[in-house]
Formats: sequence, structure tokens, C-alpha cells
Amino acid sequence: MDHARKVKVLYKTILRLHRGLPAALQEMGNNYVKDEFKRHKNCSPVESQNFTREWAGYALSLAEQLGLRGKPQPIGMIGEHLTENQLEHFRDEQISQLYELLKEAKKH
Repeated sequence: MDHARKVKVLYKTILRLHRGLPAALQEMGNNYVKDEFKRHKNCSPVESQNFTREWAGYALSLAEQLGLRGKPQPIGMIGEHLTENQLEHFRDEQISQLYELLKEAKKH
């Protein structure tokens, strides 16, 4: 399967997984995923590799949390805490996006 096809399958898989989230989280998650995939449409091969690896990890983690690979987590337990080390590797733009996502999540 070529790279473009793999990215499309990953994108659709994530949107399908989001169907298992509460409506407000589903909408917010879908909007975020659509925006991120659009923004990285023409990124470098190295960035693309990192991007798809991280989103594939997200999809696996979400599948486990939603119970597609075992017992589902309570809705309040969906997600992961970021470590300080992870945050140190984020660019300023990513920290800003994360903050906006946090504000949006707290609205719902």
C-alpha cells in the first residue's frame, strides 16, 4: 500500500474510532484531526513519518480505551497525561494548539 493510501486509511480509522466518544468530544476530536491532517498534507517525508507514527499510536490507544481491545475505560478516563519530558519537545505552535484544545474541552 502506498503512503498516501496508508494516511487515508489512518485518517478514516481515527474518525471511526471517534464515534465511540461522547458527542461533544467526537465533534472536537474530528475537527482537530481534520485540521491536523490538512496542515500536514504537504509536509516533508521525515515529518510525515513522525506524523503517521504518532497518529497510529493515538488510534491504538483510543481503541484500547474504548474497549475495542478489552474492557472499556470509563468516559472520564479516556486520554493520556502528557509528561513534562513530552511537553519539552513540543514547538511553541504545538503548545498553543494544546492550550486551545484544553480550553475547548473544558467548555463541554
